[in-house]
Amino acid sequence: MTIPPLHILKTVYGYDAFRGPQAEIVAHVMAGKNAFVLMPTGGGKSLCYQIPAIARPGMGLVVSPLIALMADQVAALRQAGVKAAALNSDLQGDERRALWRHISSGALDLLYVAPETLLRPDILDLLRRTLLSLIAIDEAHCLSQWGHDFRPSYRQLDALVAHFPDTPRMALTATADAPTRAEILTHLKIADSDAFIAGFDRPNIHYAMAEKDNPRAQLKRFLKNHEGESGIVYCLSKRKTEETAAWLCDQGYTALPYHGGMDKAARETNQTRFQREEAVIMVATIAFGMGIDKPDVRFVAHLDLPGSIEAYYQETGRAGRDGLPSDALMLYGHEDIALRSRFIDESDAPEQRKRMERQKLDALLGLAETAGCRRQVLLSYFGDHAEPCGNCDTCASPPKLFDGTVATLKALSCIHRTGERFGQAYIVEVLLGGADDRVVQNGHDRISTYGIGKEHDNRTWRAILRQLIALRLIDVDLTGHGGLSISEAGRRFLREKPALMLRVPAKPQAARDKSVRNQTSAALPEADRTLFQALRDKRTEIARAQNVPPYVIFHDKTLIELAAARPGSRSQMAKIPGVGEAKLDRYGAAFLAVIADQAG
Repeated sequence: MTIPPLHILKTVYGYDAFRGPQAEIVAHVMAGKNAFVLMPTGGGKSLCYQIPAIARPGMGLVVSPLIALMADQVAALRQAGVKAAALNSDLQGDERRALWRHISSGALDLLYVAPETLLRPDILDLLRRTLLSLIAIDEAHCLSQWGHDFRPSYRQLDALVAHFPDTPRMALTATADAPTRAEILTHLKIADSDAFIAGFDRPNIHYAMAEKDNPRAQLKRFLKNHEGESGIVYCLSKRKTEETAAWLCDQGYTALPYHGGMDKAARETNQTRFQREEAVIMVATIAFGMGIDKPDVRFVAHLDLPGSIEAYYQETGRAGRDGLPSDALMLYGHEDIALRSRFIDESDAPEQRKRMERQKLDALLGLAETAGCRRQVLLSYFGDHAEPCGNCDTCASPPKLFDGTVATLKALSCIHRTGERFGQAYIVEVLLGGADDRVVQNGHDRISTYGIGKEHDNRTWRAILRQLIALRLIDVDLTGHGGLSISEAGRRFLREKPALMLRVPAKPQAARDKSVRNQTSAALPEADRTLFQALRDKRTEIARAQNVPPYVIFHDKTLIELAAARPGSRSQMAKIPGVGEAKLDRYGAAFLAVIADQAG
């Protein structure tokens, strides 16, 4: 007998109603239809396949990219009383045989599996003998060659169409532009009419971007708003990851490095600490992130330019999955722009792919340099729409513009007259008429552009040059010493002299003023914060005893509701969002005791 989805939502997950298009998607899949689901991170994608898998006859098969992500999701489901397991390369001998016995006997609601494992002929053969309620492909953008995180193993998942023709297929992602969406639908043979596009907006995230101007000082100011909270700091190189983590530790933070060059055991240890401890900062390359299901990441900072808007959107999307206020900061400089361009030019990718990557980089630079609402630019890239959000740096403090035509002509002329081989600092020195020994030795104190830029200071000229690099009027030679040269577009500008508006560089700002530094606590009245912390302490104690992340017991959002409502009985606690029957049975008495103790 089929279990009503709303009954599962309440008894298993502890929620009274579906959000957004969840109900429509669940009903669609319950009817045996395929579905493509594009929904922002934290929007509830997992419920769209978990509930039909529990409700329909058979076992739900979920394709997931990383072992850590599978382990996280399985742990959370088991806490809620769902029979879930993961099939991966870590399972050996008796464990593996026991899992297959459970699968064969129909004892599982959900089985998570990596694509490499799933596509093995012996695994496919065994699964063909199993009744499947559905097949859900999570992080589906990984199968698109135009996606930012293409994985060849995902590309082969079209084999599932032939192997399981009568099983509903679901492809789910938070990050896919129009070409990526089209490729996913075609590849998995999902009709356009089966696509559900729920939008991309994450209104709880505050977006901010700034030119690098002493990045460590900028990061330190940013972190003042996040004392006692967990977050991620992304760096481009392994070395910078290690050095930044060490520096943050010296500043009194608990910071851990994570990158592909580390020993696997060390990476896993750091990831486990990040998931299971409070107030840990993970300093990472892009090797870290997709395997993270931690809902209470309160901030994401990029100390270097990401590769594309898709990458930026997905990486910032790891903040605030619980819907509570969170921050995203991106710092960038002209070296980042040049380095990203070099990565594209020197890659072995076909020219068509390189063109696409250049377009993606240009779109990201447009987002970084916009004078308008960042959320509008971000969402419009994905074909979505938003009014000015009031929750980004440009809405809060709109940047000033100035007519940069003359400044651009001066900068390009100076680069030309110094031989198109010197770096940014040197060009600025010449424009300002500085007395640097090299300028004098090279005779550049006698050229016509020497000292013609004194109307701007050093910092403004650096900002002008960075914008001209972003606009592709200037190229940077990273194979040498960062020498600036004039691009073909720059030479055209010198000939045609069109009007060009540039941004006035913003002054370095202190951390955003908040009466309460901790974002999570800020969601509570002062009177409830002591109880909230006591509930968090109890959650940590229980999680450590079970060796699981605290958030699989209860999310912060549920603890906030408990602190505000202060239930005095099981029946009252059952009304709190996020408290399902299994968790009420397991933990109700312990948390009610904490509330009673605080009341006494």
